[in-house]
This record gives sequence, C-alpha cells and structure tokens, in this order.
Amino acid sequence: MKKLTGTGVALVTPFHADGTIDFNSLKKILAHTAKGVDYYVVMGTTGESATMTKDEKKEVLQFVLKNNPKKLPVVYGIGGNNTDAVIEEIHHTNLRGVTALLSVGPYYNKPSQEGIYQHFKKVADTSTLPILLYNVPGRTASNISADTTLRLAQHKNIVGVKEASGNLEQCMKIAKEKPKSFLLISGDDLLTVPIYAVGGVGVISVLANAFPEAFKKITSNAASGNYTKASAETFTLLEINGPMYEEGNPTGVKYLLSLMNVCKPHVRLPLVEPSAGLRKKIEKVFEKMK
Repeated sequence: MKKLTGTGVALVTPFHADGTIDFNSLKKILAHTAKGVDYYVVMGTTGESATMTKDEKKEVLQFVLKNNPKKLPVVYGIGGNNTDAVIEEIHHTNLRGVTALLSVGPYYNKPSQEGIYQHFKKVADTSTLPILLYNVPGRTASNISADTTLRLAQHKNIVGVKEASGNLEQCMKIAKEKPKSFLLISGDDLLTVPIYAVGGVGVISVLANAFPEAFKKITSNAASGNYTKASAETFTLLEINGPMYEEGNPTGVKYLLSLMNVCKPHVRLPLVEPSAGLRKKIEKVFEKMK
C-alpha cells in the first residue's frame, strides 16, 4: 500500500449542460492532475457519487482506468449505510486494475461505534480489495472514533483511513497507536502538513484537481521533514480553500477548473452552480494567485 502515499486527488466528474458526463473534459482532468498527483480517487464525495447511477459510476471508473496517462494507482469509492448493499455493489463491480476501495462511514442511520465496527468488518471480510476507511462526520453525522479506527486497523484487509474529521487530537491518537503499515491520510487539504507531522503519509485532496503541482511540493517536502517549505506552499492555497466549500463541494472547485479551461462548472441537483457573489470571490482570489 506504499503506492497510496503522497497526493491522491478526489476527482471531480465533469458534466455537460444537460447533466450527462463530459468524458472529453474528464480526460483533460486526468492529464492535468497527472502533473503532480500520485494516485486517483474515483467516485468520492467530490465526484458527486451521491447523484450518480451505479452504471455511470462504473463507466467513469472504466474510463479512468483506460485513460490513465501515467498508469497511476486508482482507488474507487464504494460505501453506504446499508452494509449488505455495499457488499453487493463490491461483488457486482469490475474492479480489475483498482488498487483499493474507499468506503465512507455509514451515514444517516447514526450507528453506534460497535455498529460502525461491525459494518466495516463485514465489508472487509468479504471484499476482494483492501479497504481505506473514510471518516467525514460533517457529512455522515457519525464519527469513526480513534478507538474504532484502531480496532479496524487490526483487520488484515483494512489498510488505512482518510481522516476528514478535522480533529487533530483524534488523528494523533491514531498515529500513536496504529500498526506501522496502517496509512493515516489527511482528508482536509489544509491539514496535510500537521497530519504528516504526527505520522500521516498523504492527503486525498479536492484542490489537487486544480493545483496538482502545489500538492506535489507539499507532500514531498512534508515526507522529507521539511515542514517549513511544505507549510509555505500550503499558505499559497489558504485564501482559495475557503470559497471552495461555501456553497457545497464540488461547486467551488468545478468553477475554479472552468476558469482554468479544464472543464465546465456544471453540477447535479441538489447542488447548483455558484452564486454571482461566490464566482466573483473565486475569480478575485484566482487572479491574485496567477
């Protein structure tokens, strides 16, 4: 699993104005991000997986595998709050060429920590691929606690966690007690350097869709212990990061990518394109960055 260190990009799914998938733009995104990322993450939150059909998800996965310019590792998102449905989807998806699965904590039904543990244990017991846990309590309304993550880290088929809780103390506990091979990955772009400093090995990033080379500098410097340089590079993204999430993700980053002529800003309902005010804010910050 050393191939899943450094920068993973949570790929956006570009759409045409009519809502269909824009595969030409997806090819451009793959080429653009290949300038700096170490692996692709397909059908995470940023890929708008919540509003994609199962067939569309599989189509995007196969397209990425076939149009992967540097043959980078691919992580594919399969998760949910119905344990048996998650297992069924894993078993009915062609995962040839995929390195690992990213599986989000169960959402909406708000299980106990024991329920979360049993959910992931059952998924990992039956999965044909290694599992990366995805902890994002701001979306799921249920945190995967450090203790539960550490219990799951003992499972031979659970190889790491994308930690997007924003709780550095929780990340530190995981880093302190985890097995050596278990991957602690930042799920928050701006917390990449602090998480590296306590024992993390990378980030799964939204902004790497737009700035892959910046994240290459951040992760390579942090991995070598040069936190001053890694932090300085992170500071260049500080002002653009906030607007990315003001009106939902990937609303902000898709508009940023449209300014870079990489893809159009179209998103699927219930997300909508950014308001005039947010567009102006992103344009202003992007112009300063240039």
